[in-house]
Amino acid sequence: METKLSVTLIQHTPEPEKLVAAAAKLCYSKAGAGEIMEDLTDENVERFLSRLMDMGHASPIEHASFTFAIEGVSRSLTHQLVRHRMASFSQKSQRYVDEGQFNYVIPPEIKTLPGGETIFAEGMENAQRTYDLLAEMLIEKHTKALVASGMNEKQAVMAAEKQGIEDARFVLPNACETKIVVTMNTRELLHFYNQRCCNRAQWEIRELATEMLRACKKIAPILFKNGGPRCVEGSCPEGSMTCGHIKEVREKFSQI
Repeated sequence: METKLSVTLIQHTPEPEKLVAAAAKLCYSKAGAGEIMEDLTDENVERFLSRLMDMGHASPIEHASFTFAIEGVSRSLTHQLVRHRMASFSQKSQRYVDEGQFNYVIPPEIKTLPGGETIFAEGMENAQRTYDLLAEMLIEKHTKALVASGMNEKQAVMAAEKQGIEDARFVLPNACETKIVVTMNTRELLHFYNQRCCNRAQWEIRELATEMLRACKKIAPILFKNGGPRCVEGSCPEGSMTCGHIKEVREKFSQI
């Protein structure tokens, strides 16, 4: 069954902008550690953060972090996502969780092909049947071997299931839906948005990054005011590979 992207900001540093402003205050004033949270009005917070961004002093923004629960995405997407190494990830395991009747993501371009969606769905159904058959055969094989080695039948079945599905999963497609929890600090998130909100990023992770940015802006609009691809606050760094739509891109992210 086809699935859809879902992004939920499940936790974040309380008052992230105030915290970052306090860290910046310690760097640039005589205030002691016990005083840095004092006198941080909304006006002062905005002033500290604006100065921070203008100076390019990014280390204080690392103190604020955001955690997302993400589902309705493909294994193809998460393979790209985990390349952002300054982050923490907890992903649904195909070794321990049976993928009976798995959901999947269909690329929009395939849907535009005559009969493309039907062909794709048939491929997913074939993969499901193969997975189910191989898992069943492997589990039966391992159960017999474990019982023969002296393990009681209940324990043997449980152990055999894990052994079976960890090998059967090799036939599952990149389109297979997965779930993942992701935590990044503000600095890494801004880098992530620079890379993945760009029109040259793959369509699925671009959609994910845009939704994550939308959630962050609701909580910390000053920290993320320039969030998005690099062309939002400067020239396009892609050279001859540019999408050529800087005006439209800037307009889009100004409204998020």
